[in-house]
Amino acid sequence: MGRSRVFPSNPCALLLLLAGLSCAQYEPWPYLPGYPEPPPQVFQPPQRAPNVPKIQLRLAGQKRKHNEGRVEVFYSGEWGTVCDDDFSIHAANVVCRELGYVEAVSWLPSSKYGKGEGKIWLDNVHCTGKESSLAACGSNGWGVSDCKHTEDVGVVCSEKRIPGFKFDNSLINQIENMNIQVEDIRIRAILATYRKRVPVTEGYVEVKDEGTWKQICDRHWTMKNSRVVCGMFGFPSERKYNTNVYKMFASRRKQHYWAYSMECSGNEAHISSCKLGNHLTGPGKNSSCDNGMPAVVSCVPGRAFAPSSHSGFRKAFRQEQPLVRLKGGANTGEGRVEVLKNGEWGTVCDDNWNLVSASVVCRELGFGSAKEAITGARLGQGMGPIHLNEIDCTGFEKSVTDCKFNTESQGCNHEEDAAVRCNVPAMGFQNQLRLSGGRNPYEGRVEVLAERNGTLRWGTVCSHNWGTVEAMVVCRQLGLGFASHAFQETWYWHGDVSADDVVMSGVKCSGTEMSLSHCRHDGAHVSCPRGGGRFGAGVSCSETAPDLVLNAELVEQTAYLEDRPMFLLQCALEENCLASSAHNTSLTSGYRRLLRFSSQIHNNGQSDFRPKNGRHAWVWHDCHRHYHSMEVFTHYDLLNLNGTKVAEGHKASFCLEDTECEADVQKQYECANFGEQGITVGCWDVYRHDIDCQWIDITDVPPGDYLFQVVINPNYEVAESDYSNNVMKCRSRYDGQRIWMYNCHIGGSFSEETEQKFDHLRGLTNNVVSAR
Repeated sequence: MGRSRVFPSNPCALLLLLAGLSCAQYEPWPYLPGYPEPPPQVFQPPQRAPNVPKIQLRLAGQKRKHNEGRVEVFYSGEWGTVCDDDFSIHAANVVCRELGYVEAVSWLPSSKYGKGEGKIWLDNVHCTGKESSLAACGSNGWGVSDCKHTEDVGVVCSEKRIPGFKFDNSLINQIENMNIQVEDIRIRAILATYRKRVPVTEGYVEVKDEGTWKQICDRHWTMKNSRVVCGMFGFPSERKYNTNVYKMFASRRKQHYWAYSMECSGNEAHISSCKLGNHLTGPGKNSSCDNGMPAVVSCVPGRAFAPSSHSGFRKAFRQEQPLVRLKGGANTGEGRVEVLKNGEWGTVCDDNWNLVSASVVCRELGFGSAKEAITGARLGQGMGPIHLNEIDCTGFEKSVTDCKFNTESQGCNHEEDAAVRCNVPAMGFQNQLRLSGGRNPYEGRVEVLAERNGTLRWGTVCSHNWGTVEAMVVCRQLGLGFASHAFQETWYWHGDVSADDVVMSGVKCSGTEMSLSHCRHDGAHVSCPRGGGRFGAGVSCSETAPDLVLNAELVEQTAYLEDRPMFLLQCALEENCLASSAHNTSLTSGYRRLLRFSSQIHNNGQSDFRPKNGRHAWVWHDCHRHYHSMEVFTHYDLLNLNGTKVAEGHKASFCLEDTECEADVQKQYECANFGEQGITVGCWDVYRHDIDCQWIDITDVPPGDYLFQVVINPNYEVAESDYSNNVMKCRSRYDGQRIWMYNCHIGGSFSEETEQKFDHLRGLTNNVVSAR
């Protein structure tokens, strides 16, 4: 699909950044207490030729990740930009390496990060990629350019930092507002209480500089700095701590201080957007911190990550209905941003969407600051209204709904739905699980680390009742995206023989868990008649998944009743499309009353929906005259207002194909001639109201008020990014002759309160089908 990319205008103009802290955020520190760290790697910058001037670089502008931005150069006492003429990936590599990143990922022309100001220092830049500095590359000469700021170039650098990177401080006294460049940052737990706790919420702030971890002097440390650091490690806020304990601890140890202080405003998503503060002086190479001690942060974890309490209050606590949610994301803390307005969920347009606004969403949901502000519906398209547009946050709001925004969304569509990837605390869950024997890191037999007889050992998971929902939790726990398949036999994947024994059985997940151990299971009393080994549970994971959604409006518009003679329903009877009482209906004079409707099923996800079974397992259907690739693809049910089925639920099988697609999407799947089956992203499959089995048999149903419900992919046979929108409900009134459908909507499109009212609403005020 053609996704329009609209770049935001961020008045804060976040400046130069540092990357590569993802390791620090998501990976536990690899060296156990008591084990020596390897000696620091010494970064040897390429030698600069004497005729190459000293410059300083920064990444500025309207950024959606901290390691990207408009290239700005400090030369001859002022900042300026670089023109995109003749710029190349080689030049981008030189820029990123000069800033301490391992390499460039891409570069963007035409002021994609906003127009810069001042001089355009370089034009027609030619680099080989091996230069020590952008100043060493060929160009028209300093300040010689025929470009405008609409041609300012930007780069995206890798997240990984150069090991042992040394910050060049030679121009520090000439440049105001210098941005921080360090190799890495961490919170190191000092007190025994916090050393044993996961996640680490309190300790020294340490930065890695020239390959060595150093403390930061607290003389210029502020709570604003703490807020930024806590946000980077997945915590929504900071708190005060007991300074006396740390003073006592600091007096006993010799510290190794970083040479600078840090100056943050508090709304930065990353310390690389903070300013470099005062330069500390000290004897020799060591910096001193007179009358001070190492800076400490104490962070407040979100509810989902807080160490559990034994007081029991958390179980009794009922969380308020949130105003914001994330949908369609594979991993914890990521997804399309949806907000609740007037009882209905809607999306956010990506105009002006940036790290500051995205961080407000993340903190509101109990995560840290935003790692990435995602645009162009890259985490799938939403449905319903677009509630907010042109969001402009200061970064200190309690909720994104407190920010300035435009409620008009003209020119926006769901191809511009904004999403976010938040910083989440390092819980270490990914170390409790592994995939073994697969052809690639995304598949294999599931092996878990469990305690048996006082020792930790690896073992398999019983595959009895193992399904897609459980596989989803495994893939999320390992950070591998969505599940694409769940396997109950894994004899073709030779896992670790020493891990063949079953150590976990009876696993049943709801799908929202962060770890397989959080799912219901048998505990220490393992029961698995088939045993482990070749019958161990397995998964394959994928970074993307489909997302099927039924068009509720079309159901409302096309529903009608038909009294159909029994002699025209023989085929349907054989295929179990009628109620069981149909077997007693006269073939010559009998009829069945059918509630008919059309179903139009869209794939709003990020990958094609493909049937679980290969062609060898497809079934020929005489009624439809084609093969069905999924025997139970939808459930059609009529329920009374107590939720009891009154018309026997008809399990419809489908042939899946692309009936129609959005303008720029090509059809791929067709049922005719035993063709490939599926639904392409951006396409929809239509089953018209006038074909066999596209109905519910309501012959035996008395007049009254009912709930009509359609569930797609009810057995979760195929993985999807969001199952909550697979249900469609309507209110219906049947007077014995006619039927009215009204208030048809997709599951999860309204607030819980509105949904509860819907389920208990009685009566219909008029004969008109209401438009929602």
